[in-house]
Amino acid sequence: MPDVLIFADSETSPELRHEVPVLVPDPFLYAEKDGKKVTSSTSFEVERLAAAGIEAHALEEFGYDELLAQGVPRVEAIALHTTLNACRSFGVEDAVIPWSFPTFIADHLRANGIILTPDYEFFAARRRVKNEAELEGIRKAQNAATAAMGAARDLMARAEQSNGSLSVDGEQLTSELMKSAIRRAFTEHGVASDDFIVSHGAQTAIGHELGFGAIAPDEPVVIDLWPKDPDSGCYADMTRTFVVGTPPDELVEYHRLVKEALDRSLEATKAGVPGVEVYELVCRFFEEHGQPTVLSKPPGEVLENGFFHGLGHGVGLQVHEAPNLGRGGTATLVTGDVVTLEPGLYRQGFGGCRLEDLVVVTEDGAENLTDFPYDLTP
Repeated sequence: MPDVLIFADSETSPELRHEVPVLVPDPFLYAEKDGKKVTSSTSFEVERLAAAGIEAHALEEFGYDELLAQGVPRVEAIALHTTLNACRSFGVEDAVIPWSFPTFIADHLRANGIILTPDYEFFAARRRVKNEAELEGIRKAQNAATAAMGAARDLMARAEQSNGSLSVDGEQLTSELMKSAIRRAFTEHGVASDDFIVSHGAQTAIGHELGFGAIAPDEPVVIDLWPKDPDSGCYADMTRTFVVGTPPDELVEYHRLVKEALDRSLEATKAGVPGVEVYELVCRFFEEHGQPTVLSKPPGEVLENGFFHGLGHGVGLQVHEAPNLGRGGTATLVTGDVVTLEPGLYRQGFGGCRLEDLVVVTEDGAENLTDFPYDLTP
């Protein structure tokens, strides 16, 4: 097992949060030497880090007071000099680091003889199999997403049509109105979300377009939610497609195909199966029904219609993490992976349909964490 160095805060760094289950908002040094976890941080955080089972040290042990007395700026004293002193004290001479490791700190450590090797796969692999606390957080976030999706659906179900527009309780039905209802549900269930998708009409065929404006009758509405459980730092992810009014025939067919693709991908998802195989299964199914996919497009062509994105991705301390279920994915699914399955079909200028469930991979299948109907009309 190689030695490890991370310099980050545990709020924004998934690599660090996985090793340190404590929210520390200021960057600090985390190291693993011969498998032992040690940190160098402000004295303010030492007690909390120690309570998490980590050998925690204060900056003062590594010359912090003397550096400040010499007039060294605080940021430089912490990030460069105490970090180097701590590495020498811990005996770290050769370590792997995340891709996000600050360059100016890496330059300083390397200039002073410490070998650092960025290794994305090393840290991604560590987070693949979720521990019990992470699974609990993912389930909590998914329950909140389910409640919020229900709030949005109920709002659409109460919408009334008049003169080609939709209103609820005398207020025009808009993406913004639905987002307010979703945020209230998130708050009630104790989760956070910086943003999410409530797109409609032609917007639904534009990638991660968050959605805006008035929702019209008979057009697709795609709602994609990825709330975060603040206690564990873990996310959930789910998507449904709706129509207020009468769904166009084209969308009805999209929805039928996408739901069958979702069912087939769920059946194929289990430990030992390469993620790309599940993706290609969905592509072949769509192509058999006349829908273009990137599986057979000419090299260099940008596919704008049909199924033009991956089937899914890992979810945990990041909303998009390993493994990748799409083109270029090399990972084989393992027991304990938490992944999305999100097939979709789209046509530019019209819109599209996406359905997304969140599942835990098991030895003989997958446990679906998403318990919400797939009905096109609310």
